[in-house]
Amino acid sequence: MIPILALVVMFIAATVLPVNMGALGFVAAFFVGTIWVGMDSDQIIGGFPSSLFLTLVGITYLFAIAQNNGTVDLLVRGAVRLVRGRVALIPWVMFGVTGVLTSIGALGPAAVAIVAPIALGFAARYDIKPLLMGMMVVHGAQAGGFSPISIYGVTVNNIASGAGLENSPLALFLGSLFFNAAIGVLLFTFLGGRDLIGRSVHDHDDVRPEDDTGAVGGGKSPATVMRGFGTTTTKARSQAVTAEKAPPLAVAVKAITFEQILTLVGLASLAVFSLILDLDVGFVSMTIAVILALASPKAQKGAINQISWSTVLLIGGVLTFVGVLQEAGTVEWVGNGVAALGAPLLVALLLCYIGAIVSAFASSTAILGATIPLAVPFLMAGEVGAVGVIVALAIASTIVDVSPFSTNGALVLANAQGIDRDVFYKQILKYSALVVAIGPLIAWAVLVVPGLL
Repeated sequence: MIPILALVVMFIAATVLPVNMGALGFVAAFFVGTIWVGMDSDQIIGGFPSSLFLTLVGITYLFAIAQNNGTVDLLVRGAVRLVRGRVALIPWVMFGVTGVLTSIGALGPAAVAIVAPIALGFAARYDIKPLLMGMMVVHGAQAGGFSPISIYGVTVNNIASGAGLENSPLALFLGSLFFNAAIGVLLFTFLGGRDLIGRSVHDHDDVRPEDDTGAVGGGKSPATVMRGFGTTTTKARSQAVTAEKAPPLAVAVKAITFEQILTLVGLASLAVFSLILDLDVGFVSMTIAVILALASPKAQKGAINQISWSTVLLIGGVLTFVGVLQEAGTVEWVGNGVAALGAPLLVALLLCYIGAIVSAFASSTAILGATIPLAVPFLMAGEVGAVGVIVALAIASTIVDVSPFSTNGALVLANAQGIDRDVFYKQILKYSALVVAIGPLIAWAVLVVPGLL
């Protein structure tokens, strides 16, 4: 019971106070492990996920370099140009771009932070409902968030394989992808997406493009349309926007550089070596990052500082404490208690709701690191399919990141344009409550129930 109480205190403290839960995890592992479990320092440190640490550092380091040398902006530009003036496709482009970014290793909040300002700028300029656009960005991040080389994907797959559970990285990835895509369809249908069909950006852009001095406006060519995206609100379409006031993507499209080509090759190589040749993701991503750093030292300047050390600390601390939980027998005790309920479907549903409710206020990564190990004994009993439960838990714990209390939801709220933020906050809050109430139930019904029938 003592390790469970310590875990509860950690969650409450990390939610109420601005303290990294991973730091709390290390402290809890030290005190609980040494005082109550009788572990020495070497045994406690033995629970540190060294392989996962390398993967997290390598992936985020690589992505930081890609962001610094403009490769991320290049990918966003290329995707937006595919719209070719069709307003109805803009939300789906934002969904896809965010999904691609997280699937190649970007943290969800990092991808949302990059795309949300652009997306909500489009929403203001082209009369797209901000709630539709913002939620499409967040669900796009979750759609790609469980690829085998993503942070979430690596975390869940490592935990499952380490526990000896049946696991399918492809099922995890596709399950989250299709689930969030289905939510995207519902959002598009019920939040005004159908009204966008047939509309063109030219219907909104009545600003004439300026000369080569950098001023931008609405024009007929794709390049000119690109330069005008996200630079004005619906109340000020007739005003020219200068390049100094425009967001990064509002400037003219630049020629692709050697560093960007090399980065694209590196990202493709990461997918080939890790997915096809089954080499370690951490070592491969770190190798590619170092090659890019050597090829262009200026582009990697500051990239080390951009590594998501807070996430590395979070996951490292939580999983180290989970090791203490396992050594203390807490995980087995809880699992046996859950299994004793004799209703595996009910247990799986409760786990999904616990993950969703807590994750709406706390870190999704931390929740995944804690709830899946607690479900291991229950899953080892074989009464319900492990793959389905793991995928359902993963989805239930991440789709609630639309909450305004989560980083992703807060980023969407902060970047709203042309709308009262108090009104927008209430809209996001109502939507996130709906997701928390219904999302876990649907994930359970679709992924867990069929495995028992």
